Amino acid sequence: MQLTGAEIILECLKEHGVDTIFGYPGGAVLNIYDALAKHSDDIRHILPSHEQGAAHAADGYARATGRVGVCLATSGPGATNLVTGIATAYMDSSPVVAFTGNVGGPLLGKDSFQEVDITGVTMPITKHNFIVRDVNQLHNVVRRAFQIAREGRPGPVLVDVPKDVTVNKTEYRRQEPLPLAEHNEQVTADSLEGAIEMITESRRPFLFSGGGVICSGAHRDVLEFAERVGAPVSCSLMGLGGFPGNHGQFCGMIGMHGTKASNVAATQCDLFIAVGARFSDRVVSNAKRFAPDAKILHIDIDPAEINKNIKTHYHIVGDLKYVMQRLNERLQNSAVEPNQDWLQEIAQLKKAYPLTYPKGNGLKPQYVVERIYELTQGNAVIATEVGQNQIWSAQFYKYQEPRTWISSGGLGTMGFGLGASIGAQIGRPEKQVFNIAGDGSFRMNCNELATAVEYNLPIIVVILNNRALGMVRQWQDLFFDRRFSQTTIDRTTDFVKLAEAYGATGLSLSRTEDVDDVLMQAMNADGTVVIDCEVDPNDKVFPMVPPGAAIEDIITEE
Repeated sequence: MQLTGAEIILECLKEHGVDTIFGYPGGAVLNIYDALAKHSDDIRHILPSHEQGAAHAADGYARATGRVGVCLATSGPGATNLVTGIATAYMDSSPVVAFTGNVGGPLLGKDSFQEVDITGVTMPITKHNFIVRDVNQLHNVVRRAFQIAREGRPGPVLVDVPKDVTVNKTEYRRQEPLPLAEHNEQVTADSLEGAIEMITESRRPFLFSGGGVICSGAHRDVLEFAERVGAPVSCSLMGLGGFPGNHGQFCGMIGMHGTKASNVAATQCDLFIAVGARFSDRVVSNAKRFAPDAKILHIDIDPAEINKNIKTHYHIVGDLKYVMQRLNERLQNSAVEPNQDWLQEIAQLKKAYPLTYPKGNGLKPQYVVERIYELTQGNAVIATEVGQNQIWSAQFYKYQEPRTWISSGGLGTMGFGLGASIGAQIGRPEKQVFNIAGDGSFRMNCNELATAVEYNLPIIVVILNNRALGMVRQWQDLFFDRRFSQTTIDRTTDFVKLAEAYGATGLSLSRTEDVDDVLMQAMNADGTVVIDCEVDPNDKVFPMVPPGAAIEDIITEE
């Protein structure tokens, strides 16, 4: 049947099971919005306050559900407003398809009104991007975009559609999505046996679990592997939830703000097994002193990550779930026996260096996070902004399941959390969703409160309000002789009144003894709630690896 380009986009979205799109209308996408109105029974449109909110919401939706998140913006500033959200998704391997409108084909390249070369702008921050100049190619491009976003290591794809392409007609026939390539060509019996040999010879194995464990759905396989091998387990920031946070072998995060148990164990191990992780600088710190006595075994689907930051002794490139299943099959018949002495050493490290914080002297942000964990019984979805709030949320909430931790890791995007929590709540309406924020990050995109209220989303925003840019201020305190240059933001903003102005419920919290009552009031409320928690600007994130130090040189207090 003959359809316009705008209608073809909508039909292709339905082919891929898209039920929600986050977008903001404008002149270049008017035809797409007209088609959306006709398909409103099939695809729900969420209107944010800003295009950046649309990108973050699509990202949060993708992270919470494992499905592709979709966002839409008009040309020019609409498209460029998506850029931070696209880069955020790219750094954290989140499958997002972003559609942008553009000026008509004859006006391209002439500095026309609201024209931007958005494919050129986003080339370094997408897995791939397209500009569709011919309506006859549109259906193939949209289908390919969804395939690229999901296949292998996930990531964002942008499709730029000039306005005339949305008007022109061509023949459309529905197709079922093609199966995804498995990317397991290099996973051979010999490659698996090489890994098994390293594991069998090891007496002090250590397992590092990254975000790829969650992307691939390999969390149960990784749990089985860790228990068979008898390895203590750490994770990256993006790996939280990929291994049960209350498991006896779990040591917490590794790296700059990891636990001392994880960092010391990684330094003392004889085999460091990295699964679905990329050895970022926040994990490795001083690369020359990282795991100095260990052989490095790296398993990942992306060959570009092998030997990029840390030289490996052995690696397997392939889908992590497939690789871990094959390794577990072989381990059933191997002579591997967990080294109980090694596991006992780790248990003693965890006992000697627990995550803790000074009690007293007002409301502690760590305590607020602990109580959220206890009161939700670990069943909530936690989104965060970026800074101290993010690390406290990572440290003091025990994540039991994948896709319950939603945070900007690689890019560290302040203002991410509220939009992401909107996408997560829409994607998983059965879950209680929290956005744990700092006052600095929250200010950046607090306009999305209007979106949360409009759609009556039961999101609880917990602002750990220290009236400062806390993480930067911490660095200034520790390493810049307490010169707090532009990091004190003791403004007169009343977040309770701000919440009420948007139509949300606003609550204030300043006393430890009121924490449970206020949190329960928020959890039992209808709609969106903002809790303004008054905390001390001198509260710091510890443990912390100082700049240039090895990860075992972590400091646990000021």
